[in-house]
Amino acid sequence: MLERFHVPDDQAVRVDSEGLRQTVISLFEKVGVPSEDAVVAADVLVFADLRGVDSHGVSNMLRSYIRGYNEGTVNPVPKWKIIRERPATATIDCDGGLGVVVGPRAMEIAIEKAKNVGVGMVTMRNGGHMGMISYYAMQALDHDMIGLSMTAAGPGVVPTFGREPRLGTNPIAVAAPAKTGNPFVLDIATSIVAANKLGLARRIGSLIPGGYVADMEGTPIMDEGPLPDQYRVLPVGSTREQGSHKGYGLACVVEILCGILSGGGYAFMPERLANTYGHYHHMVAAYSIDAFTDVDDFKSLMDDWMQGLRDTPTAVGHEKVIVPGDPEEEEYQHRLEAGIPLHPEVIDWFKDITKELEVPYLLSLDGA
Repeated sequence: MLERFHVPDDQAVRVDSEGLRQTVISLFEKVGVPSEDAVVAADVLVFADLRGVDSHGVSNMLRSYIRGYNEGTVNPVPKWKIIRERPATATIDCDGGLGVVVGPRAMEIAIEKAKNVGVGMVTMRNGGHMGMISYYAMQALDHDMIGLSMTAAGPGVVPTFGREPRLGTNPIAVAAPAKTGNPFVLDIATSIVAANKLGLARRIGSLIPGGYVADMEGTPIMDEGPLPDQYRVLPVGSTREQGSHKGYGLACVVEILCGILSGGGYAFMPERLANTYGHYHHMVAAYSIDAFTDVDDFKSLMDDWMQGLRDTPTAVGHEKVIVPGDPEEEEYQHRLEAGIPLHPEVIDWFKDITKELEVPYLLSLDGA
């Protein structure tokens, strides 16, 4: 994640990941989430923070989830179920449950199917926010599989030449194992920036680069400046001349595979917008490497390929070429030891919400 979206070091309060995890579990349980589901959801959120994906971690998402539970827009005890199934595929109705609760179970189903027939794919409809989408793709790694995950969100992104939002940020993640090095992990929004990162930028006072958002008439704002009070998020590419049709097209692919294929509909469909619970639809898939090629050969080739990318001569002014997943792995190792940096405003929120809900406040490391 770009530095402009991280909490500045001189403001950050670092906390222990396990204390944060236990606090999050207690908060989920207090608002009615069953203990098993609370543990799963907390693992997804804290893993995002450990990997430096603060936009989809505890600081940015937990209060939104708790607000959803309190306002009745998220189902704390979803009775999710498989409504259609074949040997390699399944469709799940999430019953308004958060994606961070149902998603890990869906990927487990996909992995089991891939063990049996080589490939497993599960679509999910009628669900809630899924957090860091690469969490689910990475579940496949320990099984010598390639993982794929994506989610179709509510409308917030304008199509190329459009004035009104018609698509979500619609992220895609792919994870592939290697033999000795870091796995390949790609996690990208199909919008030029994840919407949650804009919220982080507003919190820490960062300027927004040109080409991230458009004004309310759909005209891209190409000068750097503060995030406007009202704006439209642009697809990857920002403008047609810079390739926004590609980001727009990829967002459409996600909408097809997650929303339309699951039977959940598309982002601006009136029935979907009126749904109290299920504004999000998802897809996860697992590909067993052994079904296609020798696992050791694949992993060795992945090592060689990724190292070749890292060894690419650098352009002037740059230190190194990185492979998707490298920065997050470095951040993960660092934060395990040094702690997760939270903004002071987030620390204050934790103190207030734990007091309000009467749960233990377990955040600690450097005096938080």
